[in-house]
Amino acid sequence: MLKKVILCPNPYRDAELRVAKEAKSILDAARCPNVVCIPFRGSEEPEGYGLEIRPLQQELRGADMLIAFGGDGTILHLSKTAAHKDIPVLGINLGSLGFMAELEQKELSKLHQLVEQKYEIESRMMLDVCVKRENRVIYSSLALNEALIARGNVSRVIRLHIYTENGKLVDVAGDGVVIASPTGSTAYSLSAGGPVVEPTARNFVVSPICAHSVHANSYVLAPERTITVQTEATGYKPVVLSVDGGRAFSLRHGDAVEITRSRYDTKLVRLENRSFCEVLQRKMLGGLLENEER
Repeated sequence: MLKKVILCPNPYRDAELRVAKEAKSILDAARCPNVVCIPFRGSEEPEGYGLEIRPLQQELRGADMLIAFGGDGTILHLSKTAAHKDIPVLGINLGSLGFMAELEQKELSKLHQLVEQKYEIESRMMLDVCVKRENRVIYSSLALNEALIARGNVSRVIRLHIYTENGKLVDVAGDGVVIASPTGSTAYSLSAGGPVVEPTARNFVVSPICAHSVHANSYVLAPERTITVQTEATGYKPVVLSVDGGRAFSLRHGDAVEITRSRYDTKLVRLENRSFCEVLQRKMLGGLLENEER
């Protein structure tokens, strides 16, 4: 029996929190205890529109589940907090694609399945990302999708050296490289020419971006690997690190970005018994076919 569900609407996606209010009404009618919290720290608290807005960090204590209202970005934002607290996340898509979301807005009635305990939990591998400068860690983050090491605001080729603990993997000259989890394989990594990987798999995908080589392949590596991306020690072009599309961190020449499998997992709530192939066809390939028909 669920003791507390936290509703986390993105106020930029859920105008006047209308969808969150509808979801709360459904859970209230099913006698499922719930509270409403805004997922973004430091953001201006929105009008309640008849809802009491509570502090998220305070309400995490004793919570059984988070419901994220927004796009994949909202789920990515909440994934770190949820993973550290071992709380599963149910995504309700209010964006365009919503590849990680379980429900669309028109499917809110299915929330009653939570009270009936008719759901499953799916674990997704996460990445630990850190930057080492002169053998000292100066930055660390947790990622569900990817770590992006790319050129800064100067449109010039950068050179990166990529290693595992077994030795050099590849040198990349181009716009950069994406190190993705299986979940992130359908995000930036896919645009860079990487493979689609079943999201419950356990591996790394290394995808060079616009590489100046006909031999610049993507690589799929075992989860036990430690991947190190070394910037050129004698380079002068700006290089940045971005984790899950977040704020860019400026790298200096000779810095090393280290990526390993995290001990944390993101747990996603599944109400429907949809296969990965079905989700892929419906949300990605289906959208392409619709555009072609137009």
